[in-house]
Amino acid sequence: MAAEVEPHLFVILGATGDLSRKKLIPALYHLLEDRNLKDRCHVLGSSRSAVDEDHFRKTARESLEKAGFPVEEVGEWCGAWTHYHSLGESGKEFSSLKDRIEKLESELDLPGNRVLYLALPPAAVSGAIEGLGDAGLNRAPGWNRIVMEKPFGRDLDSARELNVLLRRFFKEDRIYRIDHYLGKQTVQNLLVFRFANTIFESLWNRGHIETVEIAVAESLGIEGRGMYYDRSGALRDIVQNHMMQLLALVGMEAPPQFSSRYIRDEKVKVLQSVAEIDPRHVVLGQYEKGEIGSSKVSGYREEEHIPSDSRTETYAALKLNIDNWRWQGVDFYLRTGKRLSRRVTRIVIRFRKPPLCLFKHFSGCILNSNHIMITLQPDESFHISFDVKKPEEPLRLKTENLHFHYKESFGPIPDSYQTLLLDIMKGDQTLFVRADEVEASWSICAPLLDAGIPVHSYEAGTWGPPEAEDLPPPKGGWLPFDS
Repeated sequence: MAAEVEPHLFVILGATGDLSRKKLIPALYHLLEDRNLKDRCHVLGSSRSAVDEDHFRKTARESLEKAGFPVEEVGEWCGAWTHYHSLGESGKEFSSLKDRIEKLESELDLPGNRVLYLALPPAAVSGAIEGLGDAGLNRAPGWNRIVMEKPFGRDLDSARELNVLLRRFFKEDRIYRIDHYLGKQTVQNLLVFRFANTIFESLWNRGHIETVEIAVAESLGIEGRGMYYDRSGALRDIVQNHMMQLLALVGMEAPPQFSSRYIRDEKVKVLQSVAEIDPRHVVLGQYEKGEIGSSKVSGYREEEHIPSDSRTETYAALKLNIDNWRWQGVDFYLRTGKRLSRRVTRIVIRFRKPPLCLFKHFSGCILNSNHIMITLQPDESFHISFDVKKPEEPLRLKTENLHFHYKESFGPIPDSYQTLLLDIMKGDQTLFVRADEVEASWSICAPLLDAGIPVHSYEAGTWGPPEAEDLPPPKGGWLPFDS
């Protein structure tokens, strides 16, 4: 594995921000230490902050210590393998950044391979791309890879403009649009689960599946991200990216090869087959004050940087259909929200009931639909439900589960950022979002942004607004989040 990662410089723009401190630096250290790759990667942080290299190294060390890594080891790594360069107050001094990169590569005997990671607020991304390109940092003596965090635009038009700007300076095979959900082991295992096990793939179609539910529930609120979130909302923040990616992986056909090109081709086909969503099949909500666990929490409009008259949605539930041969007639339900009762992300594949009940004279024919529940967080697992006979007379049926938990079989699971950062270093784009995927998912969601859908209130600590129950329900009713 180590031989697949070539020596390179990992440049983080926005290196003094929360994403870098809380996610990227810890993930990089853990990945490089665990894979014995420290000699393959030097990290250069860059931002507008006028701090010196010692201050940046101190901040990085504190982030790693807070994450639980050994104090002595992280100090050695930060001193030897991390560097810093200020872009000045304007944040536009990219020519000086180029000079610093070239000087470091010469001093460290690096071959000119570079990762350019944009850990920046959305408003700063376009300027950074242009600055990098105008300074010639879109070219390198070795390979060059640029990494973008979501959101990829605010709507379809801005996503297209961003893609045009990116391709003005970088080729598509050098662009890594990162969605951390795709780094989760259970998400990746969806492809293995389906295409390595004929017992499941042979049933993965409209003849056997009745409904598919995808749920992303969060107990947290906006966590200090008010200025960003109020311009975004649940449709942009979760549905357009995370949930559309999960939908594509559930619905895609088998690729001809297990490669980034063919996998992403099949994902795009699914997104392009999604029928126009009826606004009457969409319910939006915004949380009010309530109680989660034993803690009282504020309402959305009481959060910092949120206007008192904000109509931004923190909850979205919708029903959609995929108009293709495999999925015609199968209803897909997507639900997401903040300040819900608990944190859980899962996919539920619900199968059709038997066409005839053979046990009606004994059990009253109360049959539950078989289902596969794929939990992405907090406990990455697979559960398969089925009915069995209870050991008693008269004959009675009971639903039981077979289950597989990743931690039970494999121990601690790598953080999703570790997985994705390693793929960037190796040049594997399989788990990254291609330009046409971005535009296809925006084509689905953009019409809903301007449809005038009302935003209902719901109490924090519940499972969303009561109006969500008015959606055309799955046959057999909703599977509770708590199940």
